[in-house]
Amino acid sequence: MAHKRGYYLDEMSVGMFGETKLVVTGARIDTFAEISGDYNPVHMDEEFAKTTMFERRIAHGALSASLISAILGNDLPGPGAIFVELNLRFRRPAFIDDEIVARAEVAEINERTGRIKMKVSCSVNGKQIIRGSAGVIVPKRSTED
Repeated sequence: MAHKRGYYLDEMSVGMFGETKLVVTGARIDTFAEISGDYNPVHMDEEFAKTTMFERRIAHGALSASLISAILGNDLPGPGAIFVELNLRFRRPAFIDDEIVARAEVAEINERTGRIKMKVSCSVNGKQIIRGSAGVIVPKRSTED
């Protein structure tokens, strides 16, 4: 399988962004619980979730945040980039049938170290559910490229 090449550092500029979307389903929450080992009943049990402040099942915050990793690894900067830092604030949950829109935008570029800082967020219906920043090391172009 051929892998597409991600961006080199010299191809990056402040303001570049990538987005991805995902519709939350009960099956996706169940799969994420299996992968992560997080079986908190607020995610897994509708009857329990009704007794919480959310009144229904919510997606794992890390499920929403994983969309940020997908952008960084697949699109911007993409293959070859190394995700080294993530700082997030979880503002509200995502529910079953919500469409999460994740976004990562280049905020700072350090030419010397090859690191970029990304402003990251996830939103549902235009309202932020997660906001924060990510640090990524981006490959520098070799003299052979």
